[in-house]
Amino acid sequence: MARSWRTVAVAVGIIALSNVMTNRVLPSWSYVPWSIAVSTVLLAVAAYDGCTADDVGLGRAAFWRGVAHGGAVFGAILAVYLVALAVPATRGLLDDDRVGEVGFWGMAYQVGLRIPFGTVLLEETAFRGALLGMLLVRTSTARAVLASSALFGLWHVLPAIGIERTNPVVDGVFGDGAGQVLAVVAAVVGTGAAGVVFCWLRLRSRSLVAPMLLHVATNSLGFFVSWWYLRLR
Repeated sequence: MARSWRTVAVAVGIIALSNVMTNRVLPSWSYVPWSIAVSTVLLAVAAYDGCTADDVGLGRAAFWRGVAHGGAVFGAILAVYLVALAVPATRGLLDDDRVGEVGFWGMAYQVGLRIPFGTVLLEETAFRGALLGMLLVRTSTARAVLASSALFGLWHVLPAIGIERTNPVVDGVFGDGAGQVLAVVAAVVGTGAAGVVFCWLRLRSRSLVAPMLLHVATNSLGFFVSWWYLRLR
């Protein structure tokens, strides 16, 4: 018997509501508890839909497989950041006003709490956990991955608005006016493509741990490297 798409629609609605709430409504201090709460609700929706722990990438049997895959890509991302620091032509990509204005404890909060337990937990649970798990039992793997990744790209529309004003390199490429629209489009396309990679890692490792570690590497590690660079230059 085919499953109803209503539960998927509910999950997408919760994700969309959370996107607006975190980017336009809620105060900054509530970001982590809100993300934890929404992640819990989405897993409950997936469970109601009939998904098992394995379906959403949280099966115990695949945990260490996820750690192994995630650890490997974490090391690769670290190497990329070190190369970016070493090459003068790429250092400008690390120049972000949002990072440069943060003190040590602010950096520690972002790297150790807000990003892993806010951004990473919610986005991976939503797009590579609950949503992907529900889609995989309804359609082909390719379509499930593309749908999840497309929604992940759209998730970044609100955060991307105004991004060209915080990074000189991005501002130099896109500028004002129509360039601002192109910056948002580029962010959506880029994160959508990244979503495909995250999904591939999740499916290959059969664990949500792997894309979570990759996500922590790109975001938390990226934040720390940028902060460190801006302090030392």
